[in-house]
Amino acid sequence: MKIIAIDSSGLTASVAILEDDCMIAEYSVNYKKTHSQTLLPMLDEISRMTELDLKTVDCIAVAKGPGSFTGLRIGSSTAKGLGFALNLPIAEVPTTDALAYNLFGTDKLVCPLMDARRDQVYTGLYDFTGGIEPVFNVIKPACALAIDEIIAEINSRNREVIFLGDGVKAFKDRIVELTTVPFSFAAPGLMMQRASSVAALGMQVFKEGKAVPASEHVPDYLRPSQAERTCGTPEEIRSNM
Repeated sequence: MKIIAIDSSGLTASVAILEDDCMIAEYSVNYKKTHSQTLLPMLDEISRMTELDLKTVDCIAVAKGPGSFTGLRIGSSTAKGLGFALNLPIAEVPTTDALAYNLFGTDKLVCPLMDARRDQVYTGLYDFTGGIEPVFNVIKPACALAIDEIIAEINSRNREVIFLGDGVKAFKDRIVELTTVPFSFAAPGLMMQRASSVAALGMQVFKEGKAVPASEHVPDYLRPSQAERTCGTPEEIRSNM
């Protein structure tokens, strides 16, 4: 079984190819370029280097959100385009789930933090249980909260926690000030979005029969865009015309 995975939900653009239990290739870039410039060339590069036959791909996995509105639209459009062209389903993976999965197997509580502006973060809480084959557990699903709120909840759980995501840099002083349980930050190579984690979780989604047709895939923004907050949704705008 083979999956192409895409994550453009944050500052990092990342693509990967997973075949069964083997990560064939992963390409990530976090450097001053828009995802519309990087995703398809990156995918083309790893496909060429791995001699990928697109006819052998079973599914497209994509980070569905939350995250950057523009980044999510680019990633979803790319996934949908591939899905339509190759007649493949889309495995939708919550961005914060995939971020947490970067730390697979840790015995600590995992808290991804994505800077959502306005003093908020896109976040969730996760852990892994079990021994030889750890089970990934979603304790608190993806949500948008004030940074103080998620730290207060972490403190109430009285467990050591690892933070990761671009929200670490944005709110590091607050994390250090407010967190009362033991905590640490993920290593640089694990801190940001990785398509390999989207691929691994996407494989589970596909095997569970939960992948959706390309025509049904839409990003999950969790909250309205700035334009919608200012002007209203398209439906509200039309109703007022």
